[in-house]
Amino acid sequence: MLCQNCGRNEATTHIKRVINGATSENHLCAECAGSLGYGDMFSGLGFSFGELLGGFLGEAPALPSAAQQETRRCKICGNSWQDIVREGKLGCAECYSLFFEELQPSLQRIHGRIKHNGKISAGGGVEAQEQKSREKEKAQKLAALKSDMKKAIEEQDFERAATLRDEIKALDG
Repeated sequence: MLCQNCGRNEATTHIKRVINGATSENHLCAECAGSLGYGDMFSGLGFSFGELLGGFLGEAPALPSAAQQETRRCKICGNSWQDIVREGKLGCAECYSLFFEELQPSLQRIHGRIKHNGKISAGGGVEAQEQKSREKEKAQKLAALKSDMKKAIEEQDFERAATLRDEIKALDG
């Protein structure tokens, strides 16, 4: 979407105002937004928004050498851990994987836990699909064990039936 003010640049600032029930929206480029007074809303506070979020991440954990820390950069966006701490934001999804060890204490402090505990989207993601697959395999194995135990009882092979019963209990948890 192009800027509604100059009509040349890509709109990056979206302003929605509701006055007496009437809604108006403006889509402005960075230059026009700055000239119309819609600059950085955190500018007069003595810190940047990146510094605020960077404070949650804390200092980078010490590595064996500073040179090694600098060489560890994301392949996709090129950010280092120092860049993330300074700016207060990750560059891309790959950064989560690459800097997981450094992010873990901050995520624990901010959210109270590391592992997601809540609803999962309709697609369920890769982890949910893997979990469903494991549960399906477990159900199939349980059904096979129960069938074998039933056969063992019919054949009066009670030792085998007891062993199968124990396996079923262990699998059920």
